[in-house]
Amino acid sequence: MTNGRLVSPAVAERTPDIAILDMQVGSMGGMAITMDLRLDFSSGALPNVPILMLLDREADVHMARRSGANGWIIKPLDALRLRKAVNAIAAGGCYAEGVPVPEIVVEEVIASVDDAAEPAAELLNQ
Repeated sequence: MTNGRLVSPAVAERTPDIAILDMQVGSMGGMAITMDLRLDFSSGALPNVPILMLLDREADVHMARRSGANGWIIKPLDALRLRKAVNAIAAGGCYAEGVPVPEIVVEEVIASVDDAAEPAAELLNQ
């Protein structure tokens, strides 16, 4: 669909399993379409539609998150990443790229994996 203003009427007519929206969609951007769909859902005018945003750059992640998208991919796309994102969102989850993970979180995960592996290593050494 090339006219963003027609998305809500199209969803009202036939609800999709997932909406994949590009940042630049003709007369109305993907962020505005996402926000429009979320407002229509909150008012009861439309059913909830899971949304995957296609972002141009990592700097757009904040806007995708604020708009209410269920997930986003930063272009350029490839079939594997697109499939993973669609499957995750269609199953009720989310998919996010370009969200930095603080190093302290990574270190905590590594430490917890190491702690969990210690008893198994002790059993092997006996």
